[in-house]
Amino acid sequence: MTTDAPLPVFEQLRLPDTALSRDAYAYVARATQDFVFHHSVRSYVFARAHAQHQGLNAKTDYDDELLFLSCVLHDIGVSEEGNGDQRFEVDGADTAAAFLRERGVEERRIAIAWDAIALHTSEGIAARKGIEVALAQAGIATDILGIRRQDLPPGLAEEVHTLLPRMDLAYALSDAIVAQAKSKPHKAPPMTFPGILLRHHLPYGTQPHWYDLLAAAGWGDKPVATAARRRAETPEQVGALFMEYLEAGDIEGLVSLYEPNAHFVPTPGTHLVGTAPIRKALQQLIDTGARLTLEPRAIRQVDDIALVSNTATLTGVGPEPVVSTTTEVLRRQPDGGWAYVVDDPFFS
Repeated sequence: MTTDAPLPVFEQLRLPDTALSRDAYAYVARATQDFVFHHSVRSYVFARAHAQHQGLNAKTDYDDELLFLSCVLHDIGVSEEGNGDQRFEVDGADTAAAFLRERGVEERRIAIAWDAIALHTSEGIAARKGIEVALAQAGIATDILGIRRQDLPPGLAEEVHTLLPRMDLAYALSDAIVAQAKSKPHKAPPMTFPGILLRHHLPYGTQPHWYDLLAAAGWGDKPVATAARRRAETPEQVGALFMEYLEAGDIEGLVSLYEPNAHFVPTPGTHLVGTAPIRKALQQLIDTGARLTLEPRAIRQVDDIALVSNTATLTGVGPEPVVSTTTEVLRRQPDGGWAYVVDDPFFS
């Protein structure tokens, strides 16, 4: 792991060559893993490039040293020293503020660096703060997600990656954040960036989503869209509601069980997509007096997606019952209910 700030890197990347910048560079190099350290420095280089692309001048439009400090310290929250009891972004901001305060940095500049670090995962908020905060977030987003990489000068990304290799940054950093959150789940509240990452690494249902939180609020609020019609609370209930709505001739109920761009195979060889054709096919099914019995065969659920197979027996459409094996892909909807993405009753 790098332990000091070699002059050639400062010269080659034209980093702000001040005593405070060198202290921060060396501190992050010692405290973090190399993939974090490299990312932190690259983020500054990309942030500065975005400033130049916007016609901003480092001497008159923004504080270049402060931008460097904000970028190079922005992931100190994933280090052991920065691993407190808050979101890693806030732990990092507090750790960075303490580092700067110890070196006599004025509180006004510390407050800007704190905002830049605490808000660097807050898309749509950081950009509305001060120029250093906005630029830091832009540079960080470029290095992680490639956002606005087309605005970088030709050859810059290749140059900086040669000096500071990526080391599978995006996944390595995600794993580091998840590792902290698994050890201290309170560092990853459900609706935060760390919480969203953690949710993908836990058994389904362990980490609540937004609608789980609403259900637990205690106020008894109900989704407006389901005031007159029940929703499928589980993937298994979609089939039960389909049978119920078909028997009742409730076309709106049947249509409500499908996503707007769902796929439906009403007869072998017929493939319909979208609400209008699906509604027409379901109405024809109602008009024939059809009845359907679904007997579950298998269900596989991963997060908000479920693959369901049933034995379907359709009567009322011919002299003999039609028996088939269904394949259905279901997805949890924004209101917490489940609906068909793909409904193929004739897959066998």
